Amino acid sequence: MSLLKNFATVGGATMASRLLGFARDTLLAAAVGTGPVADAFVVAFRLPNLFRRLFAEGAFNSAFVPLFGRAVEEEGEEGARRFAGEIAAGLLFCLLIVTAVAEIFMPLVVWGLAPGFVDDADKFDLTVLMSRIAFPYLIFMSLLAFLSGILNTYQRFAAAALAPVMLNVVMTVVLGGVLYLDIVHDRQLAIILSVGVTLAGLVQLFVVIGDMKRLGFRIPVLRPRFTPSTKRLLALGVPGVVAGGVTQINVAVGQVIASMQDGANALLYYADRLYQLPLGVIGVAIGVVLLPSLTRQLRGGHEDQYQRSLNNALEFSLTLTLPAAIALAVVPREIVSVLFERGRFDALATDGTAAALAAFAFGLPAFVLNKVFSPGYFAREDTKTPMIFASVGMVVNVALSLALFPFLAHVGIALATTVSGWLNTGLLIVVLWRRGHFKPDRRILRKVALILLSSVIMGLAVEGLAMVLEPWMMTGSLAVRAGALALLVTAGMIVFAAAVQLTGGTDLLSHIKTLKRRNT
Repeated sequence: MSLLKNFATVGGATMASRLLGFARDTLLAAAVGTGPVADAFVVAFRLPNLFRRLFAEGAFNSAFVPLFGRAVEEEGEEGARRFAGEIAAGLLFCLLIVTAVAEIFMPLVVWGLAPGFVDDADKFDLTVLMSRIAFPYLIFMSLLAFLSGILNTYQRFAAAALAPVMLNVVMTVVLGGVLYLDIVHDRQLAIILSVGVTLAGLVQLFVVIGDMKRLGFRIPVLRPRFTPSTKRLLALGVPGVVAGGVTQINVAVGQVIASMQDGANALLYYADRLYQLPLGVIGVAIGVVLLPSLTRQLRGGHEDQYQRSLNNALEFSLTLTLPAAIALAVVPREIVSVLFERGRFDALATDGTAAALAAFAFGLPAFVLNKVFSPGYFAREDTKTPMIFASVGMVVNVALSLALFPFLAHVGIALATTVSGWLNTGLLIVVLWRRGHFKPDRRILRKVALILLSSVIMGLAVEGLAMVLEPWMMTGSLAVRAGALALLVTAGMIVFAAAVQLTGGTDLLSHIKTLKRRNT
């Protein structure tokens, strides 16, 4: 199966998840707005997500997949099972310890992540309660990431990509129930939302367990031991925690600083959810598919295939990312207004969210390119170099956030995240290029320039059409506003597709034919 087909499989599933996520966040905005429950929910939900993406997805994507791939090729399926069993035992043991410690010291953890909440005792207590209920989500999601790494190595991407859909299904049902029953008491809302998160994690885990059974791969139950395999994973995984989770670390830093401004965490959350749509669909697809492919090609000594995969991933990612970034930067207020402005989410919240979204949009290509070039290091079992670059980015992010927050409030945090993202990605590209592990030819450089030109053309067209459609997008019924936004998005897609096809930035028609041929 080609890289393009795998990208489409994972990207399509992620798109479904993100669209359902919008339904969830629309209901969340209507139910809690940007008030204390919203601020508490953002911190409580991000806490297990932060640990998951740092210690599970980040570490396993960068360390476990190459090592498991080596075990499959060098030791056969029996050796791979033994390796998986050793890692599973150690992972579960560590997860239980981390969860137990976090539950006991949750007030201290919340104080570290949201020190600004301390002055509001009710909000602080609410955040501690929600965090304790939602934290077991970490266990389920970390085990899901582990099982997904095995499935991806065997070129099975669908189940792991579809699992996050269940989070949004469960939370949409929960929030729908909250609105239907008109629950407004803060403590009741907090408990219901937190229980929904934990339940959703369990449902997601069952999805990948089902696919593991269909694969027929049984993981032996072993006691935790510090074996050579776990030592090697630890050596690679610790740097991977930093390198693979740089975005989440930056988000956590922003969360700490934003806690000093009422409602800032909620504003950043809603903006983050919007720019995470293209980042999730494209970045997740690339990160999931590219690493096992590059690892397999390098193990087989196919350097030419490795370079071709990297160049194709670059072209594919920018074709989807650059127009999305420009669109989010050009019409952020229109997007936020149509999607979120209702119930407790007022015009002031729309303005604050739109400003943060525009700042995040400029960093979107950097965050996606990070997913393209990090596997170039991880496939060679080099997690230290990305860790160093990520650390540099984090230092810059903290410094800029502290410097800009007094003047630009929460928008300064978004700008700092964008700048640090470009710095980190730029270092990844330059060093990979200098080492000879990334060799862009003149064809790909020309395509990148033409994709950028086509995106700018689309941006100008979208801005002009937005002025024409403004009366319908900013006032009237939800159906009219949504229809006007849908027309704007569709027109932008058509303009970009025509421009990129005519300029030769990429051959969309050929890609579509390839996907159709693979599906028949």
